[in-house]
Amino acid sequence: MPRHLYCLIVLIAVAMAGCASPEQNGAALQAAASGLEIAVSFPEERSAGPLDGRVLLLISTNDEAEPRFQIRARVGSMQVFGIDVEGMAPGEEAVFTAEVFGYPTESLAALPPGEYTVQALLHKYETFNLAAGHTVKLPMDRGEGQQWNRAPGNLYSTPQKVRLDPGQAGRLAITLDQEIPPITEPEDTKYVKHVKIQSDLLTEFWGRPMHLGAHVLLPEGFEEHPEARYPLMIFHGHFPSDFGGFRTEPPDPDLECVYSQRFHVACYNRIVQQEAYDFYQTWISDDFPRFLIIEIQHPTPYYDDSYAVNSASMGPYGDAITHELIPYIEEQFRGIGEGWSRFLYGGSTGGWEALAVQVFYPDDYNGTFAACPDPIDFRAYTLVNIYEHDNAYYEDGPFRRIKRPVHRNYLGEVDATIEDYNHMELALASKGRSGDQFDIWQAVYSPIGDDGYPKPIWDKRTGEIDHEVAAYWKENYDLRYIMERDWATLGPKLEGKIHIYCGDMDNYYLNNAVYLTEAFLESTTNPYYGGEVDYGDRAEHCWNGDHENGNHISRLRYNTMYVPKILKRIEDSAPAGADLTSWRY
Repeated sequence: MPRHLYCLIVLIAVAMAGCASPEQNGAALQAAASGLEIAVSFPEERSAGPLDGRVLLLISTNDEAEPRFQIRARVGSMQVFGIDVEGMAPGEEAVFTAEVFGYPTESLAALPPGEYTVQALLHKYETFNLAAGHTVKLPMDRGEGQQWNRAPGNLYSTPQKVRLDPGQAGRLAITLDQEIPPITEPEDTKYVKHVKIQSDLLTEFWGRPMHLGAHVLLPEGFEEHPEARYPLMIFHGHFPSDFGGFRTEPPDPDLECVYSQRFHVACYNRIVQQEAYDFYQTWISDDFPRFLIIEIQHPTPYYDDSYAVNSASMGPYGDAITHELIPYIEEQFRGIGEGWSRFLYGGSTGGWEALAVQVFYPDDYNGTFAACPDPIDFRAYTLVNIYEHDNAYYEDGPFRRIKRPVHRNYLGEVDATIEDYNHMELALASKGRSGDQFDIWQAVYSPIGDDGYPKPIWDKRTGEIDHEVAAYWKENYDLRYIMERDWATLGPKLEGKIHIYCGDMDNYYLNNAVYLTEAFLESTTNPYYGGEVDYGDRAEHCWNGDHENGNHISRLRYNTMYVPKILKRIEDSAPAGADLTSWRY
């Protein structure tokens, strides 16, 4: 096709976008293409047998990092297209054409002609025969915490610079010539131990051996005081490769200074090391109380952790953690092993988990400190009211519609929408298998569908909400609603235990759900909830109650900042005869 004719067709397609439907727009853009194909395959030396999974085509405009590390739900994201494959044999091709859905550009036909760095990756899936009778194909975690671009065993290609012009017929062949190597397991030290158990409950659900792990921080004097038994603090959060923020050596004097784009702080890597060393000094000091602290490893085939609750699509992780893993740790490391001696805290995902676990297991834990929690009231599921809105992506008026944002800075400047985030996930995977945020919320909260995968809360392409699924979410995982519904029985068990913290400019608008939850908690009587809800002025994600320091510092101090409140809670609530002394040496 002559160059000038191709440009004219593209201009017509773009002009049509102003008055056409999304489907019509896509058809117009595809009509502008003249057959560019990108074919991806792997050689026999990378796998002698067929593979299941998702082939991703990754396209970047820069060399700052490999394209596989440049996909994000932000305005500056690079390009990804995805194709599901089943039984893909060596030498067989997954072919990307204009019909394959992508993000941020939805069609290869709409990609501007130019020079790009191109890479492909095969995210491997395995087959699970669930106890419920379904057979599903999902990515098993391989020690990396469900990161498709870092998962050991995934095949990928060496990045190559090419010129792409969707307006010109052509074919580019890419060979997956590399394989991501295995993860090295962390080693035990004097203070940090690592445990892993096979969970009977999860193994039965998934139809194959499934494990839970934890990194355990031992108190100073653990070996010298065999008579001591310790309270347990559970630090919930994303998949930890080791116990984070604890360093027994001073900061590396030769560490190259790295600027933090997120916090706009110079030499932030040095600050992180200093804070970790300062925590160690505090941990071993004479006047610091002796606790066990654990960070849990509970990745699922859907995400880097399970959200620590029972789920129709992911299984009984809540029961497995509370009734299998934690008692095992307490037995191995001399925990007191009673509900009054266990405390929960965490931020973001960990904040939701810390509150949810306290609500669902009120007798097993004695207090929660939930910072910047994921939505705890689904009337403010970020900026979506899943019960009243019909579309998650758009707010409709009589003559126009606007897109709902999903990410802002402390000034309110938006750089991503809910549609952006979900379309990124849709390009990365079908059936909610992207391993990213909206897909894991869906995997935790949704009933299991007829196909064995989580039932979608909304159409991933259009944003249309399924209100039957929303009703299921409400009854089972809307934490504010559940507390309000069951306060007559829950209230006496939660009195004095709930503490929630959030910045009033949380990047993901999570403060809105906290406001709604606070309104309920402050209205409680018989009993009054007796806890704390606090906000940080203009503070972003993930403010955790520290009014003295910025997020870049307070996020590194979770393991010490709630200790005074935990000690007071122990003093006020420990039953008669409780051990309050053996661990206070």
